[in-house]
Amino acid sequence: MTRVKICGLKDPDLVRLCAAEGADWVGFVFVEASPRYVTPEAAETLLLGVGRSVPVALLADADDTLIDRVTATGIRVLQLHGRETPERVAEIRARTGCEVWKAFGVETAEDIAGAGAFAAADRLLIDAKPPKDADRTGGHGQAFDWSILNDWAAPKPWILAGGLTPENVAGAIAATGAPAVDVSSGVERLRGLKDKELVRAFLRAAKEV
Repeated sequence: MTRVKICGLKDPDLVRLCAAEGADWVGFVFVEASPRYVTPEAAETLLLGVGRSVPVALLADADDTLIDRVTATGIRVLQLHGRETPERVAEIRARTGCEVWKAFGVETAEDIAGAGAFAAADRLLIDAKPPKDADRTGGHGQAFDWSILNDWAAPKPWILAGGLTPENVAGAIAATGAPAVDVSSGVERLRGLKDKELVRAFLRAAKEV
């Protein structure tokens, strides 16, 4: 069964809903430019509702001070969504002892050619490359050409992201063989605000593949 991450949660009720409906991971964004930004202090309250879902912190080029504040909440999975080098990924993993994911923005096959260099990453998250004028690296609701992944031999466990919705997620899984999927804007009716029915529909569509 495909594993599912619902990212960009800010509402305790939505966190509890995701957990109750079977989300494998719930994501909290610690990037100030994002409309889904939460502080480590706010995350402490949100974490009370995660149930069996595993909480994930989304960070982008974070310094050690922010990483320490985030891990102090008890979150033990860090999704690095910035321009982190393989060396920085290894350093963060060694220093924190956390599970570390590295995100890649993809537009062409060449964009994932270097994924194997991130030997220290526990998982790779394959997302759409952000628009050129973007002020953040993820959460834009854009898909990429999934056929790019046809001949890709994933060097690590991986997660498909970018433009996924309740309507297209089953097709995306079938087209790519993705073992896991990640959604944020695809389950929002208003920017930054998750919709309960869309969350339920996404989880149902992904889990039934």
